[in-house]
Amino acid sequence: MDSQNQTKYNALADFLREEILMGSIRPGEKIPSENELAEKFSMSRHTVRKAISVLVSEGYLAARHGQGTYCVDRRPGRARSGNIGVITTYISEYIFPRIIQGIDRVLSENGYSIILKNTGNDTGMEAVCLKDILTKNIEGLIVEPTKSVLYSNNIRYYQALDSHRIPYIFIHGYYQQLENKSYILLDDAKGMYDAVGYLAGLGHRKIVGIFKADDIQGINRHKGYAKALNDAGLAYDPDNVIWFHTEDRETKPSQAVRHMIETGREIDAIACYNDQVAVRILKQLYDLGIRVPHDISVTGFDDSFLSENSPVELTTVAHPKEKLGALAAQILLQMLKDDDYLKKPVHEILIPKLVVKGSCMKR
Repeated sequence: MDSQNQTKYNALADFLREEILMGSIRPGEKIPSENELAEKFSMSRHTVRKAISVLVSEGYLAARHGQGTYCVDRRPGRARSGNIGVITTYISEYIFPRIIQGIDRVLSENGYSIILKNTGNDTGMEAVCLKDILTKNIEGLIVEPTKSVLYSNNIRYYQALDSHRIPYIFIHGYYQQLENKSYILLDDAKGMYDAVGYLAGLGHRKIVGIFKADDIQGINRHKGYAKALNDAGLAYDPDNVIWFHTEDRETKPSQAVRHMIETGREIDAIACYNDQVAVRILKQLYDLGIRVPHDISVTGFDDSFLSENSPVELTTVAHPKEKLGALAAQILLQMLKDDDYLKKPVHEILIPKLVVKGSCMKR
């Protein structure tokens, strides 16, 4: 076979595989005949036959003598696989190892193994991960959505999971288009409300807030910030709010705080989106000769290892990392046992707690 035919049969195999994975060709459904495919795609029957043989060898199609070729029902194999997919934005840094530990503990105790992937909080990588997950024999999926506040072009992959009856549960957020699906969240608004309320109670009046603009956690933490200011009788000033995105998370918050200080804006406290941001803010303040907490108080969020290993121990909001992971795994296992799970989505909200340490001082 020449290289042109090689390319043609691979292209046809890829097309049919995609149709199967995305649920357009359903289990037990007969695909068009070799003649029909040859005519539709302007290729020889030999090339079509080669493409079909690839998918037969991969387990997507099965030929029935004298009847045609049919899409294989892969659900029985998935149901016995003992595999659960886990997709997070990151794996090896910050709070994620503890979340994964919680997931793994529950799944291991119940005889399951993890197929672990991460998106780097990139929507293109999320598509790659979801597509790859659809090729695996998995029974269910735990997934942290990527840039959850934005409109997602990857919804079709979640719809494909539904088509294949693979249950999934979101952690940390969900897409607006899929708000009727199961999820487990932290009450981010309450966590930030408590942090800002604590600062106001200490007498702070010029409280800057730093929030992530492309995930639902950042939006909800901003809501908590605004409500806490209102309840404390403090005016909300949009110029005291710094928004950043995934791509500029390492530079934008620190640069914005530096600009505020250098231009004379009054600041007596900074409530940060998370501990990672707070540690960078601490460094920026020290570089400017500003003492924490004597000159400016700083709070973080997540009660990560960073909150204890920063120059000043951070007042922060406790994130029940292992508990959240374990609960997500427990809920998914229940979904696997319940044939009606699609009709009964589970929505769990965990309540965070303020952890007072050394980065805040009474004014």
